[in-house]
Amino acid sequence: MAKLPKDSHRVEDVAYAEYLFEKFYVIGSISTGGVTRLGYSDAETEMHKMFKSIGEKEGFRYEEDEVGNSFICNSDSDSYYLIGSHLDSVVDGGRYDGVAGIIAGLIVLKWVKDNKLDIPIKVGAFRCEESSNFGKCTVGSGLVTNALNKHDVAETVSKDGRTMEEIFKENGYSLYPERISGVKQYLELHIEQGKILEEYGERLGIATTIAGPKRFLLHLIGEAEHSGATPMDMRHDALCGAAELISEIESIGRDEAIWKSVATVGTVELKPNALNVIPGSVTLGVDIRGINQDSLNRMENRIKDSGKKIAKKRGLKFYRDKISEMSPVVLSRNMQETLSHIAKDMKISHRIMISGAGHDAMSFAEICDTALIFIPCDKGISHNKNEFATIESICDGAILIYEYLHEVSK
Repeated sequence: MAKLPKDSHRVEDVAYAEYLFEKFYVIGSISTGGVTRLGYSDAETEMHKMFKSIGEKEGFRYEEDEVGNSFICNSDSDSYYLIGSHLDSVVDGGRYDGVAGIIAGLIVLKWVKDNKLDIPIKVGAFRCEESSNFGKCTVGSGLVTNALNKHDVAETVSKDGRTMEEIFKENGYSLYPERISGVKQYLELHIEQGKILEEYGERLGIATTIAGPKRFLLHLIGEAEHSGATPMDMRHDALCGAAELISEIESIGRDEAIWKSVATVGTVELKPNALNVIPGSVTLGVDIRGINQDSLNRMENRIKDSGKKIAKKRGLKFYRDKISEMSPVVLSRNMQETLSHIAKDMKISHRIMISGAGHDAMSFAEICDTALIFIPCDKGISHNKNEFATIESICDGAILIYEYLHEVSK
């Protein structure tokens, strides 16, 4: 059979991609219109069962590793190309985050089979990429690449109150897995989760670097007192201190934006949270990210100093917990250049860009050459039931990966 047309959305390819998407569509559906497929939950397990069913129906071999990651394989070769992503979601999330990459991998695998090419490939679906269930991200890929270990995750607690160690024991998984081997290169397709590609009218993005996140819980402790009986000049209002700190964190993020850094206060926990009581304590969940380690360190130090100053001024106590940290990840320059050259040859517009969001690719970059490809998503919306990407965009990414593997495997 001939190679695929270089720049077309063949009817049969779009139809196959739509078929795959529909297979996953209803799993984890909730009444709001979104999906909830938390890591190591029954819904995520159902997604992996469907993944297995699809692969075996196409005549491919299925594998499951020691932590529950799933693989569809076209070869039993000890050395192979790995196309990966995830099948879990955030709470009330969208249907394209992660799944688009799995669909692209399955399409590539089918094309390689249909064209009788001798390219050993595994499509990997990694467990618990999102932090929504345990507060830890990229768990499945992190454990099998040894980017994470038992001490990082064993005592983390799911939303239904079980530790990861308990869940692993129930399922026969291991918190001491052997490191994955034989991966020649790792490729991942993902929706951008931002609006850059859409704004610039580009069909694909090729990532150079994945931003490193630092996450904290910042605690401000004041005094919970009667809101009517306590004079304004005698209060130790933790929420007012938190409001000031939130504004300062935004300013710190803006100052560091020149280095492509960002800072977000994503959660606020208030106690006692009563209308007639002065807030006695507030915990802020803070997420800072960037591709420049010096910038990340400056933000961390400035946030800490700001918290201390605000607390001292307002008569509050301040302390912080660092709950996770990952360094920025630089992806394979050679793979970027080759992918870009192929995209130009195919006349598919693309942009060289950074990734502000974390992905399973972060885990693999330390053990093999790794590439991350983005497709546009409508208005940049992600982690939201309104998340949307076109099937044609998934096919664009799949065609690029297919052509890349055809080129490098010659």
